[in-house]
Amino acid sequence: MNVPFADLHLQYLSLKTEIDTAIADVIRTSAFIRGPYVEAFEKEFAAAMGVENCVSCANGTDAIYIAMHALGVKRGDEVITTAQSWISTSESISQAGGRPVFCDIDPETHTIDVSQIEARITPNTVGIIPVHLYGQPADMEAIMEIARKHGLWVIEDCAQAHLATVNGRKVGTFGNVATFSFYPGKNLGAMGDAGAITTNDADLARKMGMFARHGGLVKGEHFIEGINSRLDGLQAAILSVKLPHLEGWTRRRQEVAALYDRDLAGIEGVTIPTVAAGRQHVYHLYVIQHERRDELQAFLKDRGVQTAINYRTALPFLPCYEPMGHTPQDYPVAARTQDRILSIPISAEITEEQRQAVVEAIGAFGS
Repeated sequence: MNVPFADLHLQYLSLKTEIDTAIADVIRTSAFIRGPYVEAFEKEFAAAMGVENCVSCANGTDAIYIAMHALGVKRGDEVITTAQSWISTSESISQAGGRPVFCDIDPETHTIDVSQIEARITPNTVGIIPVHLYGQPADMEAIMEIARKHGLWVIEDCAQAHLATVNGRKVGTFGNVATFSFYPGKNLGAMGDAGAITTNDADLARKMGMFARHGGLVKGEHFIEGINSRLDGLQAAILSVKLPHLEGWTRRRQEVAALYDRDLAGIEGVTIPTVAAGRQHVYHLYVIQHERRDELQAFLKDRGVQTAINYRTALPFLPCYEPMGHTPQDYPVAARTQDRILSIPISAEITEEQRQAVVEAIGAFGS
């Protein structure tokens, strides 16, 4: 049996009539840039996340950059972030003029190791960007306590964690700002690039909205120099169709993950994800660990099971950060984990037959 990593076309087919109608409506009204569909989605997403303001933008990477610009990041500022994430997190710090300062990851959750944050704070530190990696929340209560103690802002990178919670509180409601990606494969995905920034700070929302729209909220008004990072009407309309299904899709992902936990826990050599107490994982990715990861991945491929590695190289060890002189000894957990992690198929659309095929193939690897 062939088991895709995710079947985006199947998700489309389940909502085909609604999505096709939404696309046709945007085309009929020519509301391609900003307009009612974008404004409607911003309100809907803010309500779904439990915040006052949503500023849409072109993608999740822009979302981080826009947020840092609005928070006043300048050259020489240092921003602490995790050693394990997609490069959007750290490259956006550099693009805003700051310097990324990496922190090793917790060996259980793979999110930023909170116990190491304070040791990395210097007089140049201005903020912290925790990443809710794979859909598991970082320890936001501890992070916010550190931020308050040292007068730092916090941007939550929620690109993989729509609807995840910490002690019943949604991620994206702890920090000054939260950023989201709607890349097609995300738990809430568009049919192209799309992103958003949320905050309860109305003034900050206004600054971010202006910066993302050439420096003004009304066409032709430019109070500052900005950039062009706008969510288009087609993507907004599609996201509005999908948003009401997000809770159900999330529950299904969690159900699949629970079954994986049950069936993979007894397989020798396989380490299943650990979910920290009080945190609700939304399983954008289900990531196992294995000492013979590359051999296991090749074995699964031969049996029709598609997998991915998120991410093969921890951020401090990427070629672009070589001038910083990081070594595996600086980030031992990230260094070890990067060679063991493997993302296996999980989605709201995966069938029980497909899931069992994945388990059987993993079990056969060591037999």
